[in-house]
Amino acid sequence: MIGPDVFTVEPWSVTERELHLELLAQTESIFALSNGHIGLRANLDEGEPAGSPGTFLNSFYEKHPLPYAESAYGNPEAGQTMINVTNGKVFRVLVDDEPFDVRYGKLVRHERTLDLREGVLRRECEWISPAGLAVHIRSTRLVSFAQRSIAAILFEVEPVGDAARIGVQSELVANEPVAGSDNSVDPRAAAALEAPLISEEHYVHEMRVTLVHRTRASGLRVAAAIDHVIDGPEGTVTAAESGHDLGRLTVSTELQPGEKLRIVKFLGYGWSSQRSLPSLRDQVHLALAAARRTGWEGLVKAQREYLADVWERADIQLDGDAALQQAVRFALFHVIQAAARAELRAIPAKGLTGSGYDGHTFWDMDAYTLPVLTYSSPLAARDALLWRHSTLSLAKARAEELGLEGATFPWRTIRGQECSAYWPAGTAAFHINGDVADAVRRYLFATEDHEFETGPALELLVHTARLWRSLGHHDAQGGFRIERVTGPDEYSALVDNNVFTNLMAARNMEVAADLAVRHMRHAATLGVTEEEVASWRDAAAAIVVPFDRHARITQQCNGFTRLRPWDFDATPPDDYPLLLHHHNYILYSSRVVKQADLVFAIYLFGNRWEEDQKARDFAFYESVTVRDSSLSASIQGVVAAEVGHLDLALDYLTESAFIDLRDLAFNTRDGVHLAALSGVWHTVVAGFGGMRDHSDALIFAPRLPSRLTRLGFGMLFRGRRLRVEVTPDQATYELLDGEPLELLHHGERMTVTSEEPLRCSVPPAPPRPVPHSPAGREPGLRPD
Repeated sequence: MIGPDVFTVEPWSVTERELHLELLAQTESIFALSNGHIGLRANLDEGEPAGSPGTFLNSFYEKHPLPYAESAYGNPEAGQTMINVTNGKVFRVLVDDEPFDVRYGKLVRHERTLDLREGVLRRECEWISPAGLAVHIRSTRLVSFAQRSIAAILFEVEPVGDAARIGVQSELVANEPVAGSDNSVDPRAAAALEAPLISEEHYVHEMRVTLVHRTRASGLRVAAAIDHVIDGPEGTVTAAESGHDLGRLTVSTELQPGEKLRIVKFLGYGWSSQRSLPSLRDQVHLALAAARRTGWEGLVKAQREYLADVWERADIQLDGDAALQQAVRFALFHVIQAAARAELRAIPAKGLTGSGYDGHTFWDMDAYTLPVLTYSSPLAARDALLWRHSTLSLAKARAEELGLEGATFPWRTIRGQECSAYWPAGTAAFHINGDVADAVRRYLFATEDHEFETGPALELLVHTARLWRSLGHHDAQGGFRIERVTGPDEYSALVDNNVFTNLMAARNMEVAADLAVRHMRHAATLGVTEEEVASWRDAAAAIVVPFDRHARITQQCNGFTRLRPWDFDATPPDDYPLLLHHHNYILYSSRVVKQADLVFAIYLFGNRWEEDQKARDFAFYESVTVRDSSLSASIQGVVAAEVGHLDLALDYLTESAFIDLRDLAFNTRDGVHLAALSGVWHTVVAGFGGMRDHSDALIFAPRLPSRLTRLGFGMLFRGRRLRVEVTPDQATYELLDGEPLELLHHGERMTVTSEEPLRCSVPPAPPRPVPHSPAGREPGLRPD
């Protein structure tokens, strides 16, 4: 874990005041920069020491065989892994005859700051070499939001006290060994991913260095180039060279006290599966030329302006807990940068901050991250959905392979093919299709994007509705059942009538039917008939929701309340996560929940529950949910707030917000937990703000926990900018621009205009007994 004193508490930045080598891999993820296209882990400028090198391009991957002890029909044969591409971050420094290395000599001062408003990572250090020469080194790094193919670094060196001979090598290196990678389970995968890039071209021109590579198996080509602007004293000399996997510019100078060597390094990247080498190389050179023309100061200014616009509509303000305020903004920053310029690419589970989960995209993009983007950066949400639409032909082919109609999207993927080798928690998790459809529904509700509605949205909804109609069936009593599927809770696999899945399917079919009727001409081109629409409506209306009348509990799936109870009191803390210490059979046959499942259904479909039943169900599932997934806390927090357990919800918010800043899951080294960070928005906006979007208007039911004195958040909705502020006694809705907006406040329909804010009283939460978590699994920050 990361202690509470590692980062200074500040409202708009995250600062590490001294270097913690034992936390290097974690801080490389925390301080990582991205624009959704390029991702740079926060490796030290000098390249060593490093937790895990990382330069990533969205959707740039290598293929490798998937291992099976016993093969079966329909098993995916190839995996996809995001690979570390050509690294342009490195600056090797020689002070007289001593290489700058923080492990040697004396590190007098070292500070790194992630600036959330500037979108840059700053580093400043003072180092005394083993020979006694002192230097001051500063760097500022950015991945440009304005120029998608560009990253840039400002690197400065100056002597402290005495003159010094300074040598700097600015490098571009491919096929770096990646520390900590473990492909030893399958040597075929290890072989495929070791040195995955094959050199195709390398050369230098003045201070520009270019390397072009291709992957061995996936057939992708990547071009990377660096260019420089050097400002040093008279006598400074430069020389450039290149080889198959290494290009560099060497700068040599002598600095007197008060003099400084200043290097601006521009990095350009491009990749393609189809374009020729000259085309890709020229694209990168043109991007570098544009960046040089803009200049360092221009790139920094554009970065600041981009984020100022985003923060104006997306910022969340919390009064009462300064550390939590910082953590919430840190979470939002990572969500923003993960999607900013992804542009028709997926949003991986780790963003582009690390290689965890092989760089795959899962259901959490659609269910966790896209709701945030829909109400803060809707064009980014649109792009992600267009990526889903671009993979529709693969999803249709997968459904056909499984003997189903419509389309079934992959559980985990980079390009669009299924990459999960464990089908009970992969292929059987059909709810991914409902998650995609619900993201489409939400985007249409929030934007009224007619062009998207009649094109990609209609296609996605029709083909996913067809999947559900073929996957389920009507029983003898007329109920529509979906059997042997896996819901969000991965400790319950291959179950019948998982409520989350069933309700997602029902809504999917309802929305598809409505859209098909609204756009019959477009639907007809997809072969939709009146009979098919009627069958969707019939199935949705008859969807089965199992209920235990004796226990008075909505069952997560058929028979869940009758499963073997788990002995939480006898489970030692070191047994968590349970999946690492107990066989799947034991987990699947026991009453224990890995992550919010039925509770997630309450969040998304709460209008189907009576309030007392909702509270009863929440209390029951609270007692058996162990949160062995970082996805769980935020959703439990949303429903805890809804049923009146506001301080419990705050504990869940805290856990989600600090998941990486405190390394609560002990794996931040692999990249940040983007879904959990997205979940911070859910707990604040949907939990304490009470926002729901399943009606014809936005619904709010705000309430604050006792430890917060004020909450403020913004939303974009149908061309309007809405600002909501909540205090213990009052909620204020301010329409910053746009036409009058009708909304519901605690069930009462009201209209807010841009002429004056709408102020409403906040009723107290209903008094209810506080539910209990499993022993030792209480939410919040765990003791150090």
